[in-house]
Amino acid sequence: MKLLDKITSPADFKNFTYSDLNRLCSEIRSVIIETVSKNGGHLASNLGVVELTIALHKVFDLSQDRFIFDVGHQCYTHKILTGRLGQFNKLRQYEGISGFPKPGESCYDAFGTGHSSTSISAALGYAFGRDITRQNYYVGAIIGDASLSSGMAFEALNHAGDSRRKMIIVLNDNEMSIAENVGALSTYLEKVRVGPVYNKLKEDIESFLKYIPVFGTNVAKFIERLKDSLKYLVVPGVIFEELGIKYIGPVDGHNIEQLVNTFENIKDFPGPVLVHTITKKGRGFAPAENAPEKYHSAGYFCLETGNSIKPKALTYTDVFGTTLTQLAEKNNKIIAITAAMCEGTGLNYFCDKFKDRFFDVGICEQHALTFAAGIAMTGLTPVVALYSTFAQRALDQWIHDIALQNLHVVLCLDRAGLVGEDGPTHHGAFDLSMLKYIPNIVILAPSNEVELKQALFNAVNNYNCPVIVRYPKSAIEGTIEIGQLNDINFKYEPIEPGQSKKINAGGSVAVVCAGRTVNDAALAVKKLKDEHNIEVTLYDARFIKPLCKDMLKDLGENYKTILTIEDNAIAGGFGESVMAALHNCGYKNMNIHFMGLPDRFIEHGNNVKLREVLELDANGIVSKILEIYDKK
Repeated sequence: MKLLDKITSPADFKNFTYSDLNRLCSEIRSVIIETVSKNGGHLASNLGVVELTIALHKVFDLSQDRFIFDVGHQCYTHKILTGRLGQFNKLRQYEGISGFPKPGESCYDAFGTGHSSTSISAALGYAFGRDITRQNYYVGAIIGDASLSSGMAFEALNHAGDSRRKMIIVLNDNEMSIAENVGALSTYLEKVRVGPVYNKLKEDIESFLKYIPVFGTNVAKFIERLKDSLKYLVVPGVIFEELGIKYIGPVDGHNIEQLVNTFENIKDFPGPVLVHTITKKGRGFAPAENAPEKYHSAGYFCLETGNSIKPKALTYTDVFGTTLTQLAEKNNKIIAITAAMCEGTGLNYFCDKFKDRFFDVGICEQHALTFAAGIAMTGLTPVVALYSTFAQRALDQWIHDIALQNLHVVLCLDRAGLVGEDGPTHHGAFDLSMLKYIPNIVILAPSNEVELKQALFNAVNNYNCPVIVRYPKSAIEGTIEIGQLNDINFKYEPIEPGQSKKINAGGSVAVVCAGRTVNDAALAVKKLKDEHNIEVTLYDARFIKPLCKDMLKDLGENYKTILTIEDNAIAGGFGESVMAALHNCGYKNMNIHFMGLPDRFIEHGNNVKLREVLELDANGIVSKILEIYDKK
């Protein structure tokens, strides 16, 4: 019988021997690997924290104690141990359990996460709240070495050290983030990892100093300076100690007994304490150990070989990366910037060819944009590639440092719209609502790979202002093949800002779309013609801002009923822009309908399923237009 079959909550393994706990680790890894091979998910990071998670549950009661998993990429073991093993086969599936911590899902999930570097701030908030309300429970944050490099994490460390509140910070140092770690902190941690004897040396020196007699003020000052000097020489966690946070480690993150003993020894320390654990990403699955970046967010793969079951489809990300690289060959002013997502944003193509013009700033979206602003001031053309959902963190920098100064920075928003199984923390549902109101900017939403190539060409070469290009996480809908991505004969064309395309003409209803929704709308228009003999006009707006004046004139003069479709929140989105623009042009007696993301956070699930549920697929659009005709 498997040990996992005996576990309904962490209380069931509190008294397991360490031998049993190690066996339990193997069983959990098998479940994670098998499930992710079928459902996709964050594999390497979860395999690396199995022992660490078990140790936390053995020492603490996470139904009462509040421990927060930063980002949430490493919560699968936690979910398996807290009564969700029976639901684990539905991980990340529609109406199944989330791939991230979710308080509404379990009392063991202390805080909802999905974006990096929030855990220390939230845990510190818990610690203050606990003390103010005079309660008694442990508070902790589990944060990775890459997340620790974010500015928000540093802000929280600074506050935690100053506050002296009792809390535990577990630094899960796996030496490998989604992309290679960058920055001074990464270098610092590398020095710490290779010096495990430092702690013993530190203890010996502190014991020695206790026995030095102090005679007079000058001697006392000398001894204090000596102690500080020795501390800087031998103490690996001095950066944390100087912030007022007790440093313990490094600790072997795969040795349960050592982890348990460490947590037992430090859990009642009166102030903030940081436990530095060393783990291996992908542990227990050789393909993931050898290529952790590939298995960070894994698709379907073969259990025996680790090879992908589905061949990699050509995506908008691929088109972006290869096109920008091609454009950079002719334009040496182009600079590429990412925030720890080189391969995820497709900038690996650019990096391979132009290393001296590529910058990965780590998980620091705010810094990335203001860094780009400084580069733009020198006459270069920075292109910043971020996921739409992560760009939310840098709204102020885009407004204040770029748009206000009218700088030529190109912000490329990958994963705009629905992203599927990662769910509400990762859907790019709000970028248009946040950004379209900002002066001086141009926003493009290409509907296919050709439009994306044209959009990039014009963004870097023809628009001397802040430019945003947004595109989805999906395979391309066009006919281009991998070999054509670097087609040197591709004909780039200048496009005036706001220039739209009329794809179909006819009927009394006009449909206006931008981005990937154009493709579903085109299918719907064809179905209406073939199955219902209804003609519909279809516009690809191409631009969210500015809107095409000719298109607005045609809509205002020739149509009384208009349907807008978008993959952004309807509130504050593209449709409202079209309505307002028509009203401002004097076309006020119009019947305008909106389709888009509703005023709620959209659950996780396959993108095809989500579009069907939200009625944003071709069938949903057909139904909406038939409803409009019935009402007419």
